[in-house]
Amino acid sequence: MAAEIHSRPQSSRPVLLSKVEGHQDVVSAALLIPKEDGVITASEDRTIRVWLKRDSGQYWPSIYHTMSSPCSAMAYHHDSRRIFVGQDNGAIMEFHISEDFNKMNFVKTYPAHQNRVSAITFCLTSEWVISTGHDKCISWMCTRSGSMLGRHYFTSWASCLQYDHETRHAFVGDYSGQITLLKLEQNTCSIITTLKGHEGSITSLWWDPVQQLLFSGASDHSIIMWDIGGRKGRTLLLQGHHDKVQAICYIQLTRQLVSCSADGGIAVWNMDISREEAPQWLESDSCQKCEQPFFWNIKQMWDTKTLGLRQHHCRKCGQAVCGKCSTKRSSYPIMGFEFQVRVCDSCFESIKDEDRTSLATFHEGKHNISHMSMDISRGLMVTCGSDRIVKIWDMTPVVGCSLATGFSSR
Repeated sequence: MAAEIHSRPQSSRPVLLSKVEGHQDVVSAALLIPKEDGVITASEDRTIRVWLKRDSGQYWPSIYHTMSSPCSAMAYHHDSRRIFVGQDNGAIMEFHISEDFNKMNFVKTYPAHQNRVSAITFCLTSEWVISTGHDKCISWMCTRSGSMLGRHYFTSWASCLQYDHETRHAFVGDYSGQITLLKLEQNTCSIITTLKGHEGSITSLWWDPVQQLLFSGASDHSIIMWDIGGRKGRTLLLQGHHDKVQAICYIQLTRQLVSCSADGGIAVWNMDISREEAPQWLESDSCQKCEQPFFWNIKQMWDTKTLGLRQHHCRKCGQAVCGKCSTKRSSYPIMGFEFQVRVCDSCFESIKDEDRTSLATFHEGKHNISHMSMDISRGLMVTCGSDRIVKIWDMTPVVGCSLATGFSSR
């Protein structure tokens, strides 16, 4: 167990402040304690630990509690000092942490799921604990009585959850790549809509109630921004990771999105600009540039005595094109393509050098990241993952915040 303490030089990358070690298995979740130099962790080694920073600069566990089953998810409500821990066996346990963070008292157990708990949120106003699990359902339970209020089942594992406390809308991502928007009532719920756009399982969600934007990360390495409020159906695609996107956090103050991937990639996206929506891919039986038939267009191949070609799509215009008409590759950040992607030759000519200027910054976390959370008021981020290491970062050099915009010094 050790911590690496670094100075905070002015740079354009995240600064590693501390590295906390000591877990015996995957760290499922890590949360920064607001207004405190402390971190709460939940791990597959069945422990809940509260780490406080000592005068030596190292983090040491002031609370070390062993659970009956591996810990898979966690939610913490700072004002009431209540912590909810989801487990591999489907149960959620509630604890109360003392004001000095040196003692944790058991409150009650919630039989929320029949399988691994994947996400938890707590709503103080309604006294609900809402969770999703690998038993393909979302459940909401009363924290006063401990009783089950309602359940709703999906066709795939429910992998992540976001909740709007004012309107009681829940966003649930699942392993099929679908996001379901539900309206939760006292004992029932109704499906508002389903969002489909990812080609892989949903791994992370973030809801911004102010701008009514939903961000989703997936195993297809991409992020989609869904405009739930004003412009219905509008989506923006962001592609800049090389592995599945494990965690996302939108900073409404600066209009920036922070995302982390399984390979340790940390990206900070500038969302305070007018971005272009990626086009829908068009369908055609022949190249929409040179009109040569694709290989399934047997009639045209027969009529023209030519061999059919493979179909591709230009990422900028969406047209169906052949390989000869799309020989170029280009990045196009305004449409979310930070990597070079296939574009047709005519679109390539229309892209100027300044159009290729990146609209995101990319950094290396140098460890597997399966979970991330931020204390936006202090510009701090904590990451954890399968390497059993917890890292605490100063993000102020890259998220562009200062005392003048609401960040306080530590």
